[in-house]
Amino acid sequence: MAEGGSGDVDDVGDCPGARYNDWSDDDDDNSENKGIVWYPPWARIGTEAGTRARARARARATRARRAVQKRASPNSDDTILSPQELQKVLCLVEMSEKPYILEAALIALGNNAAYAFNRDIIRDLGGLPIVAKILNTRDPIVKEKALIVLNNLSVNAENQRRLKIYMNQVCDDTITSRLNSSVQLAGLRLLTNMTVTNEYQHMLANSISDFFRLFSAGNEETKFQVLKLLLNLAENPAMTRELLRAQVPSSLGSLFNKKENKEVILKLLVIFENINDNFKWEENEPTQNQFSEGSLFFFLKEFQVCADKILGIESHHDFLVKVKVGKFMAKLAEHMFPKSQE
Repeated sequence: MAEGGSGDVDDVGDCPGARYNDWSDDDDDNSENKGIVWYPPWARIGTEAGTRARARARARATRARRAVQKRASPNSDDTILSPQELQKVLCLVEMSEKPYILEAALIALGNNAAYAFNRDIIRDLGGLPIVAKILNTRDPIVKEKALIVLNNLSVNAENQRRLKIYMNQVCDDTITSRLNSSVQLAGLRLLTNMTVTNEYQHMLANSISDFFRLFSAGNEETKFQVLKLLLNLAENPAMTRELLRAQVPSSLGSLFNKKENKEVILKLLVIFENINDNFKWEENEPTQNQFSEGSLFFFLKEFQVCADKILGIESHHDFLVKVKVGKFMAKLAEHMFPKSQE
């Protein structure tokens, strides 16, 4: 499949049941597995034969990984694979059970899926279900690489139409993954791409509360990625009621402080502005009792509480933050409390 000879890959088969993971940067919670190398039972520690066998096994795993990755290297002139080579990589993904081969093959697919013409080729070769099947793996590194491939492939209308059947699984995996993990971020990026248009946004309606929870609890990178996803939803008037119905953590208001990254504050205010603009408060007044306590609707409706938290950053050192806060509060007063101004 790749330069260096197929024998380098097949050679690993000399060690049945072995898993070579010494090169992995696995971010799984089980820290005991980090840096561990599993060797054949006959490679006994403390013997000269065992030492040689362990060295050979480690070298074979490294050669196999490099052979597959050689064409996937961004610095290589052969980054773009032909349809025949893509077919071989997909066969590796479908047939191999070795994590290091799967990882390298998925990296090659991910790099090639970044090119528009390859997205159609990979789809026509049956690559979408082959890669999506890898989402069932328990290996976080392999799962992350599969999500990256699907993310690159999703920048295509036809691919999105076929990938929508996996959105619920990706959503569940993203929400339940370890907070701020690479798998969670890769899942959020894929869901963000799938919601750029309004066509599949409704599939995430029941998970909006979980996204707000991730936003409140996550680190800065997670916050930004969740904001991109929520901003897609907030720009669609059809999703406004679902957003207002979502339960939000009580800590959401505490994000409005001088210590928070100004870009996080600005993007969150844009989301609130879009929701406020898309919801006809007077027209929907008879149905406002449908929103429960703790929902985003009540977070915005309780003007005094909201004002106390948001006006607290009017003294923010950044001018854009001050302007955005003032604009948001003016809209709240105009749309939510028109009678109070008479």
